Amino acid sequence: MTRRELREHIFRELFTAQFYEENEEDRSSQLELYFTHPEGDDLDFPPCEVSPQEQEEILLKTRAILSLKEEIDRMIEEASVAWTIRRMNRSDLSILRLGAYELLYDDTIPPKVAINEAVLLARKFGGEESYSFINGVLGQIQRKKENS
Repeated sequence: MTRRELREHIFRELFTAQFYEENEEDRSSQLELYFTHPEGDDLDFPPCEVSPQEQEEILLKTRAILSLKEEIDRMIEEASVAWTIRRMNRSDLSILRLGAYELLYDDTIPPKVAINEAVLLARKFGGEESYSFINGVLGQIQRKKENS
């Protein structure tokens, strides 16, 4: 599985987690259920064919992002002009959280790659102007990081 495919799975996990923010137990079980696909399910996407090692990597990164959510959200809100977290749509917010995490906490990913990958996710899963919004917010976060 490519890094891009792993990122897409992490994005989906983060998106799902937003619906279970109030209950940690439910959120945790939903994150685990992501990798199952019941027989006879007629969803529009195929079952997740993810190795146990890849599942572990996806869950570890998702949980790491969720554990830093308050700090990441603060950085996103500071970087987004006139937009609060509550006003952002859930797919954009999930992409921003993943991109901001990679910029701020994952030294194995070059900043340009983190931003570019977030923009690609926004083009696939976001609204018509999501990619430019996400590019701008993550660019601000990166500039702030470079200047600190």
